[in-house]
Amino acid sequence: MPIEALRGGINDIDEQIIDLIAKRQHLAARMAQVKMNDGLPIHDEKRTHEVLDLAFNYAVEKNINPVFVRKIFAILIEMSEEKQRECQGDGNLP
Repeated sequence: MPIEALRGGINDIDEQIIDLIAKRQHLAARMAQVKMNDGLPIHDEKRTHEVLDLAFNYAVEKNINPVFVRKIFAILIEMSEEKQRECQGDGNLP
């Protein structure tokens, strides 16, 4: 397979990843409303560890570097918490 075709396939996957991140951010915005209504804090240490452990273990199952996957998910959690802070601060929830 030519390198251009491989790069095209990677570009397609990258777009799908970005689409999924956008969906995750949308759910984070909705989560902000639930947390605000229930008087819950944005950061939940137990849930953070749960998500990171699940990502790590699934990466092991898929035979990809679990340390890097865990780092990616730490960033995704940080993005979600930032989105929740934004939504709680300005009240503009999708």
